[in-house]
Formats: sequence, C-alpha cells, structure tokens
Amino acid sequence: MNKPDAIAADATENVVHWQRFSVPYEYPVIFSRDIFSPFSSVLSDVLARAEPAKTHRCLVFIDGGLLTAAPSFADRVRQWFNANAPHVELAVEPITILGGEAIKQDPAHFEEVQSAIHRHGIDRHSYVIAIGGGAVLDAVGLGAAVAHRGVRHVRVPTTVLSQNDSGVGVKNAVNLKGIKNFTGTFAPPWAVINDSDFLSSLPRRERISGIAEAVKVALIRDRKFFEWLEENVGRLAEFEREAEEHMVRRCAQLHMDQIANGGDPFERGSARPLDFGHWVAHKLEILSEHEVNHGEAVAIGIALDVRYSVLAGFLRAGAEKRVAAVLKQLGLRLFHPALLKPGPDGRPALLAGLDEFRQHLGGELTVTLLEDLGRGIEVHEIKEDLVLDALRWLEGQEGAQ
Repeated sequence: MNKPDAIAADATENVVHWQRFSVPYEYPVIFSRDIFSPFSSVLSDVLARAEPAKTHRCLVFIDGGLLTAAPSFADRVRQWFNANAPHVELAVEPITILGGEAIKQDPAHFEEVQSAIHRHGIDRHSYVIAIGGGAVLDAVGLGAAVAHRGVRHVRVPTTVLSQNDSGVGVKNAVNLKGIKNFTGTFAPPWAVINDSDFLSSLPRRERISGIAEAVKVALIRDRKFFEWLEENVGRLAEFEREAEEHMVRRCAQLHMDQIANGGDPFERGSARPLDFGHWVAHKLEILSEHEVNHGEAVAIGIALDVRYSVLAGFLRAGAEKRVAAVLKQLGLRLFHPALLKPGPDGRPALLAGLDEFRQHLGGELTVTLLEDLGRGIEVHEIKEDLVLDALRWLEGQEGAQ
C-alpha cells in the first residue's frame, strides 16, 4: 500500500547529472612575408593541417580598402591558387567586401557573408579565408562562426591593428544599432597568418594608430616592452621594417599569452585587462561618429586612464608624461572635442560609456588601471570628478610639446 507513495515522493526529487567535458583549442599564429608568392607554402600548409591528402575548397573575402591600395592583389590570390592546384581550389572568384567600420554597422554585410557560404557550398571541412583589416576579420569571422555552427576560418590580417591585436584573438563581432560589438561570438580561428608586406600599403594614419595597442599591452603586462617602445619610437614613426615587425610580434605574443594563460579566454568574468583604455575608446568612436578610428581612440583612452591612475593615487606622478610623450611622438592625438560633448543631463556623454562598458562586460564594473608601468590593477569604481580632471589634462596636452 505504501509503494505508490514512495514512487511519487521519488518523482518529486531533483536529480542532477553534471555534464563535464573540455575541448582543447590550438591554432598557429604565423609571422611571414609574401605569402601569396606562387612559391610560398605557408597557406597551403595551414589548410592541409588536418587533412593533408584532400583538395581544400576555399571561399576568399578581400577587404575593399586593400584592393583600392593594391588593385592587382586579387589577381595574385588567383595565381597562388592556380599554382598550388590540385591541393587547393577557389570555390568562386575572390569576393570583395566593404572594409572599415562600415562593414560592422549594417547587418546586410554580415548576411552577405552567410549567404555566400551557403550559395557556394562551403561546409565544415572547407575554409573561409578573410584578408583584410580588423573590421573585415570581425564580420567575416562572425559569419563563419555561425554558418553550420562553425566553418573553418583563416584570418590574414592586413593592418597593424589586426596583426598585433584583434586578428590573433578569439572574438568576432558586429555592431547593433550603434552599440559596439553587441552581436558576436567567441570562435577561435583555424589559423592566423600575419604577412608584414601588407603593412607597406597602409596610409600613414592607419599604420600609426595600430601602434596604440602595443602601447596598451606593454603598459599592463611588460615594462621592458614599454621601455623598448620609448627607445624606438622614432624608428616606429618612420616605419623601419625590423622595428615594426618586432613591435607587431611582441604585441601579438602578449595578447596571445593573456588569452591562453589569463584564466578567462572566453571572458566569462568581469575583468578585461586587454580592454585597458577601451571604455573611453568605444564611446569616443561613437561620439565622434567614427571620425576617430579605433587605434586613435585607444590612444586617447590610454592617456586618460593613465592620468586617472595618477590622480587616484595608484600610479606615481610623472608616468603619465612618459606615456603621453610616446603617443605624441608617434603622431597620435591625446584629445578630441567629442570627449566633452554633453549628454541629455548636461554632463559629458562620455561618462555614459562606463555603464555601457559594464553592460558589455557583464557583472560589476571592472576597469583596468595602472599601479606601475607594465603592471595593471583592476578597480570597480571610477570617480566622475577625477575623470573630468583627467579630461582637462588631456585638453591641455593638445598642441603641447
């Protein structure tokens, strides 16, 4: 008579089975030159890494900005595929795609990537190759990450900023209604190939602005690298090849080390050390209507956060002058009028960037500041009066030598 009651009681109990598994991620980050020479095997070796005996179908997207600077580049890509047949084949002629931040603003461009993957029969054993700047890598990478729940994606970054920072990481994203990187994934690439030959075709402004990420990661992780940047700022400003290649490699290595060994590669926590200077940068890009590019905005964000670190008592006074000197010698500005653009309440709209940054990170506000050159510190409160003081200091730096 008691048995049915016992069964009913058991049925009401919670039964929890924990599902646990781990998936190792690894991908090569290659530093090379002239990878689309018909005799280069760098790309073909990458494609053959898992299945050496088959013909590898590839869908290639090329940044339109790159083709404007080097109109014959698409022909070089075709010639490389012809020279390396039958090991590789183009699924279709290389597709030109919009470059710069504009590709991330309109969802139609992201949908174009997905449609091309579907239309040309790219499956999970084929490859999507993106050749271009960070915005193109972001948009194409996101398309590859969500198509078939993940298509093999090879990044070929062509800018300083994408070679030393965003291109070597595990994130893809586009903007949503002006909100920076709102729609995105964590999806490690199949490979990253940095070819320094691409850098020579960049406009000076873009080439210089990419160095801001090297200053950023040096300040939070490697004092010796910052001192090397100080000593070699003239060589970098003149794009001396060996100095530029060293800067790109060391910056990329420090980013890779943070991702692999920082304990949070997919950013599930609230801390984002690699976003030092970025709460300002992301908001400034929007406030300036992208007149200020990402690297330039990061430089300003770095300068503000270093000055804030001094005002808050975390960092010894004078350090901010060293950082400002490096940025200015590179030709980067430390101030833009949009920093003071008023919001609906009359306060600088920039301050709203703190709450947007917290929402983007999730959890409590966590901002990386400095306690020494080469050593970051995480704080959970930013004082408005000190931000305003730092803004005034930045304004005073404009034009100062």
